[in-house]
Amino acid sequence: MPRFETRRWAPDPTAMGGRRNRQAFAYKAFVPDEIASVEPELSSKVAGLLSEAERAVQTLNLDPPNLANLEVLARRLLRAESVASSWIEGLRISQRRLARAEALEEEASDVTARSVLGNVAAMEQAVQLADLNRDLRLNDLLKIHKTLMTSTERPEGAGSLRVEQNWLGGTPYNPLAAEFIPPPPELVAPLMADLLRFVARTDLQASVQAAVAHAQFETIHPFGDGNGRVGRALIQIVLRRRGLAPCFVPPMSLVLAANSARYVGGLVAFREGRLADWLTVFATSLGAAARKSVELAAELTRLQQAWRERCGQPRRDSSAEALIQLLPAHPVLTVEAAATLLKRSKQAANEALGALEAAGVVKQTSIGQRNRAFEAVEMVRLVDAFERELAIPEDGSSPRRPAPAGGRHRR
Repeated sequence: MPRFETRRWAPDPTAMGGRRNRQAFAYKAFVPDEIASVEPELSSKVAGLLSEAERAVQTLNLDPPNLANLEVLARRLLRAESVASSWIEGLRISQRRLARAEALEEEASDVTARSVLGNVAAMEQAVQLADLNRDLRLNDLLKIHKTLMTSTERPEGAGSLRVEQNWLGGTPYNPLAAEFIPPPPELVAPLMADLLRFVARTDLQASVQAAVAHAQFETIHPFGDGNGRVGRALIQIVLRRRGLAPCFVPPMSLVLAANSARYVGGLVAFREGRLADWLTVFATSLGAAARKSVELAAELTRLQQAWRERCGQPRRDSSAEALIQLLPAHPVLTVEAAATLLKRSKQAANEALGALEAAGVVKQTSIGQRNRAFEAVEMVRLVDAFERELAIPEDGSSPRRPAPAGGRHRR
């Protein structure tokens, strides 16, 4: 049975918030059950929701869209997932701003963009780990965390399990008014070992395994910061590793971010033993993201065909055609970046971008020969529309963060 362990918080004369916050007090940290051997019992209703969600993911993966370059869809979906996962942590950024930060050195001072690009890199690392023919290891998760946190303003503890008590809600000074207090730090390593044994199993339905693994990870909260983003990367790992999403993992964080109260409520339900409630949240979010991703793939195909028509149907081996295939994944490009992607000369890249600009496919967005950048405006608008449609809360309210920012209580 899960339990609470009573611990004592040492007095801190420098703590903010009045005399009470400076005094010693007792608090209760939650310790979940181990899950390595758990056998989830599912009602027919929940099992049906999970199967429906998995069919949607299979449709996305097993009936690939008519794209000349399937890698661009995988990259596009991974970026949508990374941006949305960062949204949940209060890091708001548009895909256009993210693309400019990737393409232009002058955007390097964008702190939020750097943090989200760190999340993108962590997600890419997670996908690569999922493709390895071996079980996931603790060191793998530590590397993902290090990649994520090194790009943030607070890289302390990057790549290491926490050695202090953390908490969610309340104040950043102590857990006196916390909404949830995860396990004490000395229990983190054994709980993570148990979680990894659970992730190594192959006898569970993939969506159930991903849902339980994520909720248990969030309950353990093994890092000082970055838990939510690494925990959502774990979903990607499980779904890909188990073969449900070998090519495309739908960006379900877009749905979770939009319905943040429901997301947090689902995680609370998991801790309280109401697994069905959490699996319902997970299944509906996964299914919605997968179905909308299928629609995005079709829209990408139509947009690329429209570009080809405007460019006079360029030859298959032309630089212009190659760029048309790559633009959905790289909607902002410099000549240098285009040359690198095309593996061709800067002159060939410049001529191809010029042809696409003349046809209205890209638009020059910076002035000067040295810092010229070209943006596929229609592509950016398409992705914005995709995110807006997935990010509409079911109750019609505005999306909001599930936890306050700052201190050791961040997600």
